[in-house]
Amino acid sequence: MAAGETMGMTTTYLDAISQALREEMRRDSRVILLGEDIGVFGGAFKITRGFLDEFGSDRVIDTPISESGFVGAACAAAIEGFRPVVEFQFADFVTCAFDQIVNFAAKAYYRWGTPVPVVFRCPSGGGFRGGPFHSQNPEAWFTHVPGLKVVQPSTPYDAKGLLKSAIRDNNPVMYFEHKHLYRRIREQLPDDDYVIPLGCADVKREGRDLTIVTYGAMVHDSLAAAERLAKDGAECEVIDLRTLVPLDKKCFLDSVRKTSRALVVYEAHLTGGFGGEVAAIIAQEAFDDLDAPVVRVASMDVPIPFSPPLEDAVLPSADKIYRAAVDVLEY
Repeated sequence: MAAGETMGMTTTYLDAISQALREEMRRDSRVILLGEDIGVFGGAFKITRGFLDEFGSDRVIDTPISESGFVGAACAAAIEGFRPVVEFQFADFVTCAFDQIVNFAAKAYYRWGTPVPVVFRCPSGGGFRGGPFHSQNPEAWFTHVPGLKVVQPSTPYDAKGLLKSAIRDNNPVMYFEHKHLYRRIREQLPDDDYVIPLGCADVKREGRDLTIVTYGAMVHDSLAAAERLAKDGAECEVIDLRTLVPLDKKCFLDSVRKTSRALVVYEAHLTGGFGGEVAAIIAQEAFDDLDAPVVRVASMDVPIPFSPPLEDAVLPSADKIYRAAVDVLEY
């Protein structure tokens, strides 16, 4: 929390997102919402419950089941001066609008000098037995596309502050919110209006022996692993990237130069995941400071299963992070 902030109620990750949307809609009449069932139904996860009554159907727009269609409409509205926030019911469905996002929204400013200030809210991640079509973490697809900003908060405080910054940003922003955190993570939030600048990582736990670089839900598993490692006498520093694009390289490189060891943790599939980019940056820019290889912990390269024990086997966990950290520390 920032110095001088007065603290309000304890808030869930889900409610923090809802608060950010409501406050930004009250602050700026150009902010509009589009998505499936976000009006009368209040959204698949009830984040926009009550919004239709307060803001009306001109600003809370229920759309047909056509992601390409309503993303295209949102991009057009942004060009006309609105600041749309698009909700995908699940991040997995973003593929249906991939062309609109990567070939129009991301490139419009480069081609014509036309800002496209759209936020794409993508409920992502596993851990709730949603199976292969409701559990993906597709953030790496979009970090590869110049012109897009990519955000993935881990706490209610960060979720609210980063979403408000994303809405005020003049670039298209992919905002990945982890479904498994919605009602599991609670935090006391400031009463005051606040934003968190995009591109600023956060040190969630200080340490001297190993740097764990992570983001999203894996921040909490990494912190749990770090607490267990502390009982063994190893103090791990946990870096929460918070935004992947722009990326705060300095934060995690400074930490690695201090600890001389790095573990990169992410929930997406191992191959092609954004953690591979982080590992490459560490290997290239902090090689002389390393006392062990850079190691990654991520999901197996298979579709996420429906079966609870199989899903647990596929996804990373605090125990898997702990065991990988021990290997790095003992190298």
